[in-house]
Amino acid sequence: MTKKSLTKINALSEADISAVIQLAWEDRTSFETIEERLGVGEADVIKIMRKELKAGSFQLWRKRMKGRVTKHRALRDPDMDYKDIATANHRRANC
Repeated sequence: MTKKSLTKINALSEADISAVIQLAWEDRTSFETIEERLGVGEADVIKIMRKELKAGSFQLWRKRMKGRVTKHRALRDPDMDYKDIATANHRRANC
């Protein structure tokens, strides 16, 4: 883990970490949206999930995310009419 990455993760409040976990579990909320909302990129989301979840829960989440096109905007079908930012805004209860 890089020093910059570690500093960014340590600067997050408990509410922000909770929001990262909640948004990461949401299938249709992309990693790009998480980064826009909370300033945490995909690699840091994975680090947070690994640290905060039980090992089995983390493995289940990684298995679900692997190859899921909805977690990356660039992989989505351009005809997909779904705005994940609306989901992200709605789900962030700890604002």
